[in-house]
Amino acid sequence: MLPSAPHSPVDSKLGQLTPTEAFKLVSEPATAFIDIRSEIEHFFIGSPPNVINIPWQDAPDFELNPNFVQEILQAVKNKDRPIVLICRSGHRSIDAGNCLIQEGFQTVYHVLEGFEGDRDENHHRSSVNGWRFRGLPWVQC
Repeated sequence: MLPSAPHSPVDSKLGQLTPTEAFKLVSEPATAFIDIRSEIEHFFIGSPPNVINIPWQDAPDFELNPNFVQEILQAVKNKDRPIVLICRSGHRSIDAGNCLIQEGFQTVYHVLEGFEGDRDENHHRSSVNGWRFRGLPWVQC
């Protein structure tokens, strides 16, 4: 089931991690690390190493991915495996995480601040907070 409204409140079962906390957790092989940004964002802006890209929304129209839950289940193999979701700024991952919780996934976290973080006064990202701002590893194509 996909939510109809973007940026819904955080489900009480959805965990929240700072980028540093997320980095530590995804270093454990048992944890699945999913980048829910579009393929364009994932490849051209960069991403954490060893993250799996499964878009929550994708180009050209950025509509919700109707196969999101099935693609996540295919990647993680079972609903009991811990999952960490990351997006650009930590907002889309709330909606995606809430969706997975509603679909019966047991341990789902989203990364506060996301990969690029919030915009600064000049509307630039990665200068206020986020995975890259925190100096965590990332790659770019």
